[in-house]
Amino acid sequence: MSEGATHRIKGIQLDPDGLSGASAEVEHERRVAIYDLVEESDFRPDGAPGGPYDLMLGLKDNRLSMDVTGPDYRRGHMLSLTPLRGVVKDYELICESYLQAVRGASQAQIEAVDMGRRGLHDEGARILKERLDGKIDVDHETSRRLFTLVVALCKRG
Repeated sequence: MSEGATHRIKGIQLDPDGLSGASAEVEHERRVAIYDLVEESDFRPDGAPGGPYDLMLGLKDNRLSMDVTGPDYRRGHMLSLTPLRGVVKDYELICESYLQAVRGASQAQIEAVDMGRRGLHDEGARILKERLDGKIDVDHETSRRLFTLVVALCKRG
């Protein structure tokens, strides 16, 4: 890495063709994930001399498209979503359960659903990190935030 180069994300765009009409909660999660990634991320594309990087995420042919651009670096990656499909579906379901629980369940029930939600989020982040192996090295928090965006892209209105 050259002196002064940083391996972080400086900007993110989501392909608008892949986004469905989202609830206020989902839209808020997207904005928070993007903000957090821009504020703090560890994002190291293989072979890149240094960032910061712009990232375009989208869905193409049932795959996750990741276009990465940085100083002296431009590369696109296509990842099969098949390994993530089950955890994305389960995560969406538990998020719905969480929102229902917040509206009327006991504190213990809310905490139990939230633990399950966080566990699925971690599982999705782990799978995404594995799928990126050899392409882009990310830390756990960066992978968690990217997984949030993958879920947003996978939602169908």
